[in-house]
Amino acid sequence: MELTGRCYCGQVKYKATGDAMMKAQCHCRECQYMTGGGPNLFIAMPKEGFEYTQGEPAKFTRDDIENPVTREFCPNCGTHLITDPPGFPAVIVKVGTLDDPSVLEKPDMAIFMIDAQPFHEVPEGVATFDRFPG
Repeated sequence: MELTGRCYCGQVKYKATGDAMMKAQCHCRECQYMTGGGPNLFIAMPKEGFEYTQGEPAKFTRDDIENPVTREFCPNCGTHLITDPPGFPAVIVKVGTLDDPSVLEKPDMAIFMIDAQPFHEVPEGVATFDRFPG
């Protein structure tokens, strides 16, 4: 699978190749901050198959929590492109930044349902987990 995407203004573009490791929606409180309140839809792609093809993202890593993720975003328009979790073999590619977001079809799972809001919806038949599975 090859995915391509970009930020809203087009300054930063990327390519991700390999087999999708996970297709999910995350309801954690941190993702709610990043999305403006909804769950975060993502496809986890192998780190070794991910590259920026145009521009460079800005990066942010919290320094007040244990094992923080690094969030990468466009320094011009602020679009959140990926999340890079420490010790995880994949980058979390934000579905909304894909050139063809329909490749998600539907998530395989909904995670961190413990933080879900009453207005969050999970498609019928999608497995749900209170936290990260496994």
